[in-house]
Amino acid sequence: MPSTLAGPCEYREEIRKSRFITLAAPINSPADAQAFIEQNSDLNATHNCWAWKLGAQYRSTDDGEPGGTAGRPILAAIESQDFDQVVVLVIRWYGGIQLGTGGLARAYGGGANKCLQQAERLPLINRVSLTFDCTFSELALVRLRLSELNGLIENEHFTANGVELAIALSPEQIDTFQRQLSDISRGRIVLQRHSK
Repeated sequence: MPSTLAGPCEYREEIRKSRFITLAAPINSPADAQAFIEQNSDLNATHNCWAWKLGAQYRSTDDGEPGGTAGRPILAAIESQDFDQVVVLVIRWYGGIQLGTGGLARAYGGGANKCLQQAERLPLINRVSLTFDCTFSELALVRLRLSELNGLIENEHFTANGVELAIALSPEQIDTFQRQLSDISRGRIVLQRHSK
């Protein structure tokens, strides 16, 4: 069963004079992941490599390391331990000794694995995917209500008329959220089940 993190966690190690710090945290949206990466990246470090996974969405970057040696191994660590809704950032200060592509992949993937292995896990709630449209002025309140019900924004698409949202919500919260959306939009917003 997929899990997320109970809270932020950290793992530090030195490999052949390079220092690595791995930071991981739970996320509820791609924006959460980006904010965590921006807040925790060290601009004085040699590399800030990261990966995140949120349902079917995922991203990773090697941040200047050879292609496929950092971001993908971090993402593989997240997936191999059955984590979801998680961001992992590995910061490296180069110590003067080349690790080679295999060594880099082991260092980044290994740091992510060790960090996640020692972290406290939370089982993920079963959620149903839904879609709906709202206006720009309704968006802040929609986000607040969704957050209060422990729902997730899976995708936001801004259009000329407003925002198309894809969300995930536990089945027992759908009726409550629909009532809240009806109140916000005077009955205009209707939730639709999203076929994947």
